[in-house]
Amino acid sequence: MILKNKNILIGVSGSIAAYKIASLVRLLVKEEANVKVIMTDAAKTFITPLTLATLSKNPVLSAFSADETGQWNNHVELGLWADLMLIAPASANTLAKCANGICDNLLVATYLSARCAVYFAPAMDLDMYAHFSTKNNLKLLTENGNHLIEPNEGELASGLEGKGRMAEPEEIVSVLEAHFAQNPALKGKRVLISAGPTQEDIDPVRYISNHSSGKMGFEIAKAFALAGADVTLVAGPNSLKTLAKVNNIGVRSAAEMFAAMAEYHADADIVIFSAAVADYKPKTVADKKLKKNDAEMFVELERTQDIAGFLGGKKNGHQIHVGFALETNDELQNAKGKLDRKNFDMIVLNSLQDKGAGFRYDTNKITILDKLGNERIFDLKSKELVAEDIKNAVLEYINHSTK
Repeated sequence: MILKNKNILIGVSGSIAAYKIASLVRLLVKEEANVKVIMTDAAKTFITPLTLATLSKNPVLSAFSADETGQWNNHVELGLWADLMLIAPASANTLAKCANGICDNLLVATYLSARCAVYFAPAMDLDMYAHFSTKNNLKLLTENGNHLIEPNEGELASGLEGKGRMAEPEEIVSVLEAHFAQNPALKGKRVLISAGPTQEDIDPVRYISNHSSGKMGFEIAKAFALAGADVTLVAGPNSLKTLAKVNNIGVRSAAEMFAAMAEYHADADIVIFSAAVADYKPKTVADKKLKKNDAEMFVELERTQDIAGFLGGKKNGHQIHVGFALETNDELQNAKGKLDRKNFDMIVLNSLQDKGAGFRYDTNKITILDKLGNERIFDLKSKELVAEDIKNAVLEYINHSTK
């Protein structure tokens, strides 16, 4: 979990979008981040401090001191505590105050004391967002090192349609993950990944496929994209979502996957073959549905193109190829054979004998072998964390290879 143990300080200002902060806080806590919330008085008219205190498991602050105790809420300590400060929703009023240092509430005082990265997620009506004064304030904030999470377009509280909707909580979490996941070694690296199953048609309604969901490949794409790489994901049929910054190319058959992988291969620095490509396809495809009768049906099969093997023969000296091996027996022997045969630098071994590993699960248990003779065994964990292990193994391999 990228956000685990990160200190996230959220400043909530007066906007109807404040209701979304409950979901955002919940998502961050689920990622095991430490969350504290500051609210302006206007924000409390849209969502209660009690709601956000309950979800964040921390008191919500809105004034420089608590009237009943006289205790000072130290904005300097809050600013120093945070690994990242997020002002969301950022109203036009709060944007103007932060841009110009108008320090008349705890939120702005804390912003002026913060030494960490600060992100603004604006929310307002379209004409307010398009107004020159708002644009000037945003320009001033970003030119001085702050970060903008662009609002979305859509129906606004006024009933008008346009740009001004605060980014959704899931989008904001992805931005924060990307902030902490950045790795200079991957900045600008081009990563090509295959994922999911292929479908090989028998007739217009039937096909041959396998149980792959594509989850592992999608998590790998996310891990590399968040770390700063330029990711192209070639994916077979699936129902998964990926980051907007990932170039997602949908395919069905092994032939389509081969064509897409071959197109992008030459420009890639890292190529990860995580797709479960069908090894065989029907030799002929009927143009009409094959009718059922009392006789047995026989489908003659032929080999599909070995994508990893073919591209392994085209590999340039600077490229890193990572393969996958899903085995049921003689796992290490089969994986090592595949490592050499397909010119992989590294191979990720799964065994269907391991409970919770392989197709359809949200977890995986892997062993990573490389051509330098290293063998690393990992415990069963979520595919999100497995993707981080694979990314880190690739980085270690690159570092070792360049010494």
